[in-house]
Amino acid sequence: MGNELVRFSVAMPEDLLMRFDALVAKRGLAKNRSEVVRDLVREALVEDRVADPGVDVVGTLTIVYNHHASDVQEKLHHVQHHSYGSVVSTTHVHMDEDNCLEVIILRGEAVEVQDIAHRILGTKGVKNGGLVLTTADAGQLE
Repeated sequence: MGNELVRFSVAMPEDLLMRFDALVAKRGLAKNRSEVVRDLVREALVEDRVADPGVDVVGTLTIVYNHHASDVQEKLHHVQHHSYGSVVSTTHVHMDEDNCLEVIILRGEAVEVQDIAHRILGTKGVKNGGLVLTTADAGQLE
């Protein structure tokens, strides 16, 4: 099985199709129904793949915190240094006089990366954040 395009039909209620067409339009001129369906299928397959505990993943963890909160930066640095094998890079942005945004790039087994993210997100002083994962095997995205 190669990368040949295969046509198939999908039946759906008209109102759902109209809402889907609105989504297609929002995604831009270079997108059509087929492209958006392929995007959604890839997204679902990646989501399913990264749910497997042993799979190798790459992710971004974005957090917002008040740098005045008691030793929050020290705690965040401790978690990251303790996990240095999985922390690829960190970008730090000063949002205003009190708040910082960090984007931490993580790589490793899914369970390990999710554990690091939970420890960081659970650190007192972290206001909010989220982890976005993808498979480390770029071939899975084709």
